[in-house]
Amino acid sequence: MIRLFRFLRPYRFPIALVFALVFLQSLSDLYLPTLLAKIVDTGIVNGDTSYILHTGGLMLLVTLGGTACAVVATFFSSRIAVGFGRIVRGKLFAHVESFSLHEFDTVSTASLITRTTNDTNQVQQVLVIILRMMISAPLLTIGGIIMAISQDATLAWVLVGVIPLLVIAIFFIMRSAIPLFQIMQVKLDRLNLVLDEGLIGVRVIRAFTRTDYEKARFDEANRDLTDTAIKVNRIVALMWPIMMIVLNVATIAILWFGSIRIDRGEMQVGALIAFLQYAMQILFAVLMLSMMFVMLPRASASAKRINEVLDIAPEINDAAQVKETIVQRGVVEFDDVTFSYPGAEEPALSNIAFRTRPGEITAIIGGTGAGKSTLVSLIPRFYDIQSGSVRVDGVDVREMSQEHLRSKIGFVPQRAVLFSGTIAENIRYGKEDATEAEVQHAADIAQATEFISGMSDGLDSTIAQGGANVSGGQKQRLSIARALVRKPEIYVFDDSFSALDFKTDARLRAALKNEVTDATVFIVAQRVSTVMEADQIIVLDEGRVAGIGTHHELMTSCEVYREIVLSQLAAEEIA
Repeated sequence: MIRLFRFLRPYRFPIALVFALVFLQSLSDLYLPTLLAKIVDTGIVNGDTSYILHTGGLMLLVTLGGTACAVVATFFSSRIAVGFGRIVRGKLFAHVESFSLHEFDTVSTASLITRTTNDTNQVQQVLVIILRMMISAPLLTIGGIIMAISQDATLAWVLVGVIPLLVIAIFFIMRSAIPLFQIMQVKLDRLNLVLDEGLIGVRVIRAFTRTDYEKARFDEANRDLTDTAIKVNRIVALMWPIMMIVLNVATIAILWFGSIRIDRGEMQVGALIAFLQYAMQILFAVLMLSMMFVMLPRASASAKRINEVLDIAPEINDAAQVKETIVQRGVVEFDDVTFSYPGAEEPALSNIAFRTRPGEITAIIGGTGAGKSTLVSLIPRFYDIQSGSVRVDGVDVREMSQEHLRSKIGFVPQRAVLFSGTIAENIRYGKEDATEAEVQHAADIAQATEFISGMSDGLDSTIAQGGANVSGGQKQRLSIARALVRKPEIYVFDDSFSALDFKTDARLRAALKNEVTDATVFIVAQRVSTVMEADQIIVLDEGRVAGIGTHHELMTSCEVYREIVLSQLAAEEIA
């Protein structure tokens, strides 16, 4: 957890101020019982009203000063903790955004959400306690012991017997609780995962009448978390009755032995009252420390989980000396490329080699699992290859900055993704400063204008989270419009026409042909009708190139392509 506290550097002055205020508050708390003893032993015994008023006024000033210090310290410690939480969440999000797709496979999305929210809150809450108690609790304990001994050294033996009991109790309770706190966070991850899958897959769950099964899954994860939480809270709850028993026994013992010493004339009444006050301060300081020890294990477990994410080094990083393309625009070359997913026994792509130029449409077709989406994912460098090279405009993508490389590409993923906001905002995601005319033009080319105009607010109509209020085909068309508004050098359509009907598909491809005349276009498709008119068709079979050429060339030279065509088209259509 200490490693996370490096993010507190912007708050060095406020932290120093909080510590100073807490120190002053603790001094006031230690000084008050001594003043009270003086009033009892001097003012009341001698009947000196002026002394009582003078000392009482001093007590009032000390109390007001301590209260003011406590209020200001609480205010600043809360602000520091909230700011710290904001910084940690920001660092986590920024770091996760730099992950390659492989890192997202390593840590689940549900776990990343838990670590960014719940785990950060745990550390944030314990920071408030640390700021308030790290100074005051030790100071009150040590100072209280010194002041108590100054009142009566003999009676201090009561504290010598009581404090070790508290320390031993805290030690055994924490030793049992710490492992359970760590387990709780793992079980919370599991609960979030089940909940996330249940909400995202609600249509599939209902379609297959698996509602009861999902309820049972959730109940099991929920019960598992609840049982662990109850178990750990029962252990921690033992601390309170132990503390109160020790506190009350200590009070009785102090009053018992103190009254005997007063009766013998070995102690003043005021000294006993002050000693009792100091004993309560010491025991409550130990109680505060125990509270901190209760929260520290869970916060420590949360901090460990946060650090695990921050310690993941992204596999894909910019080169020390990046290159930028200058002359060529949109030329993509694959030179004997081989790529394997981490842990896979066989390469997903082997010895891929081809070249595309601006103004050409390159289609990629093949059976399921042939490596089509993997191939186009290498162009924006979502993954790094094992051998060979992928070059854009003559420069290896590993030698270019990721920002520069991806600024050249308009990518339409296989699974259309929309963000909450308006339609216009989703299209402008591809080009932040796009004018209304550019947004409208992109929507026209993507064949989205028809359904947009049918919505109540047109381009300003709201898109629900994940595009839940539009159909699959509408989501695909908006994703295509988002890529078109960017006017990139390279377009990548990863099976982006699968949800469109044949009529809309044909209209969209016809409109695209005039729009992307100066760009390099990649189209991944399952339909032969989508790729037939491409300038170059790459046929993949089990990660290898089975053929490259036009439709007519491949019909005579590539058996794999011919089988795909015959499986989809009738003889008249082929002719």
